[in-house]
Amino acid sequence: MVVLLFLSMILLGTAVFLLAEVVTLPTRQRLTSVARAATYGRAPRQTLEPGEEGLRERALVPLKEKIARAVLRMNPKATIETVSFRLLAAGLNRKISPTGFLAAKGVLALGGLVIGFVFGGTLSGVAPAFLFAVVFGAIGFIAPDYFVTLKGRSRRERIRADLPDALDLLAVSVEAGLGFDAAVQKLTEQMSGPLTEEFALALSEMRIGETRQEALKKMAERVDAPELSAFVRAIIQADQFGISLGRILRAQATDTRLRRQAAAEEKAMKAPIKMLFPTVLFIFPAMFLVILGPAFLNLGELFNI
Repeated sequence: MVVLLFLSMILLGTAVFLLAEVVTLPTRQRLTSVARAATYGRAPRQTLEPGEEGLRERALVPLKEKIARAVLRMNPKATIETVSFRLLAAGLNRKISPTGFLAAKGVLALGGLVIGFVFGGTLSGVAPAFLFAVVFGAIGFIAPDYFVTLKGRSRRERIRADLPDALDLLAVSVEAGLGFDAAVQKLTEQMSGPLTEEFALALSEMRIGETRQEALKKMAERVDAPELSAFVRAIIQADQFGISLGRILRAQATDTRLRRQAAAEEKAMKAPIKMLFPTVLFIFPAMFLVILGPAFLNLGELFNI
């Protein structure tokens, strides 16, 4: 009974919050339109006067920051910088901020605690309810990290697959007379995908004052792929010793293509071993049932006789 009352209070609070958002939406939109019309043609005002903030700025943003700080205290090894680096490596930095990611972990953990407590309370009693709450809360806390890890791994594989074609395009552009920066710009215009995003970010860093070596090293650290690290080392050595970039890029393109072929062959050789477990678990029992079933039935009839 207490669990249902607690869940009802949470649902009631959520409903009140959503209702307030819906009711105040037209007023906030009208005030925003009036303010935009009043400041048309002027420089945008950077700060809001007291009372002009919406419900999101007054309540949700401070709450998100508090939850993020609480999550950081629960996990001392995590910092805003490490979370930002992981989101950047996974390509999620444009969709969610580090603070938002940490707040999402906290909200999912709290939601898992509530759901586990309610689920365990409805099944057995108070003791299993606490056990289910801990398990569901841990799942809610770990799930975002697992998702980011899978996203980063998938993105890294796409980068490794696209790297030979990108290096071919860079080699052709450099051999045609373009500089390295101009060749990278041509690459970002002709191709798309996570590798292009990484090259575009490195090019932006070079344009704002970073040296080519530092920008490429940061790109290799974000991606953490052996092929890209080898490419970055080769470009840095070519800059230091004055080696022709076109020849280096051709050699790197050939090397990365061979590595891609070797990785594909390795996956093909692992496929039969991976297929063995579902074959043993799901196919062999059905085959044994079809083949040996009639024999067992005949033996049963003989024994009955």
